[in-house]
Amino acid sequence: MQVNTLILGAGAAGMMCARYSGGSTLVIDHAKAPGEKIRISGGGRCNFTNMYAEAKNYLSANPHFCKSALARYTQWDFIDLVSRHGIAWHEKTLGQLFCDGSSKQIITLLAEEMRQAGADLWLQTAVETVETTPAGYRVKLLREGKAHTVTCRNLVLATGGKSIPKMGATGLAYDLARQFGLAVTETRAGLVPFTFPDGRFKPLAGTALPARLSNARTSFDEALLFTHRGLSGPSVLQLSSYWHEGEEITVNLIPETPLFTLLREQRQAEGRRDLTTELSRHLPGKLVDFLKPQLDLKGRLADQSDAALQALCDALQNWHLLPAGTEGYRTAEVTLGGIDTDGLSSKTMEAKAAPGLYAIGEAVDVTGWLGGYNFQWAWSSGFAAGTAIAATI
Repeated sequence: MQVNTLILGAGAAGMMCARYSGGSTLVIDHAKAPGEKIRISGGGRCNFTNMYAEAKNYLSANPHFCKSALARYTQWDFIDLVSRHGIAWHEKTLGQLFCDGSSKQIITLLAEEMRQAGADLWLQTAVETVETTPAGYRVKLLREGKAHTVTCRNLVLATGGKSIPKMGATGLAYDLARQFGLAVTETRAGLVPFTFPDGRFKPLAGTALPARLSNARTSFDEALLFTHRGLSGPSVLQLSSYWHEGEEITVNLIPETPLFTLLREQRQAEGRRDLTTELSRHLPGKLVDFLKPQLDLKGRLADQSDAALQALCDALQNWHLLPAGTEGYRTAEVTLGGIDTDGLSSKTMEAKAAPGLYAIGEAVDVTGWLGGYNFQWAWSSGFAAGTAIAATI
């Protein structure tokens, strides 16, 4: 079988690329259905983009690489596509856009766009071997137990990264990139919960509150969630992408609360009130109980000097913790690192040393923040590669 373009991976980036790559395109995937990560994203409602997406929201060895693709296909372009398909959506918080209904609506949108563009989709199809030919690439596939050989002019690596292996995630894109002379940067789990030894936070499991999490490089103000294994929640997932093993983090439990002023006022008004009772008005009661022995929380408000109240507030704003690690690829939403952008064209996503070979989406060393940014990179990079391919037909 001969096609102009063979796309490996029927995820967000691969399906988007197929929509724009012109005629004679085949998309293959090992799964039973396309867009599996789309389906489970956003609690089943798909956080499909972010209103504020721009280059500063992405991590990469080359922070400028993503600018071209993001500028040529913006969040507003995808929002327009969603609206044209009659999909109702809403902003949840911080520019995060979700479907009012189901994430399956986004998969249906992409499948319909692919169909209209004339692209074919093969599911339950595995890649056996890939080799070059004078005219492009020869790929041996195994589809539902039967061997197939597909030759193509253009080959697109859109198989994602290593995150969530139970869904079939592998390092296939990295292996193929190396096979054709492309470098691959170090990969690790991103947007992933922190773990701590000895079940330290087990008594707090399920407790959540707004917090600021920081390390030496950055900080994030979003919800913090205590779990049986450690820390999770948006602020944790965000910081995890900037964290390295053995590094301490700082937790501010009262980032927006003028707690010192409030405690002084209450000391004047209700000095007989117990200190822990007053703190429970500003922090979850379970957390106050947990911190009580560590911070020596005892006595009435009237017993607390200004210095003691200030020391307490400083401790709540600068809680230093050393994670044992993260939950790894098992629960990571993305893979940090990937195919080195130095080997790709930022305009077309084509490999500089391997004509006709493209890499898009999570497979590339471009990783977005939590909140729809990674889907936007999938749309933008898929569009960049697809339109570049179509221009060669």
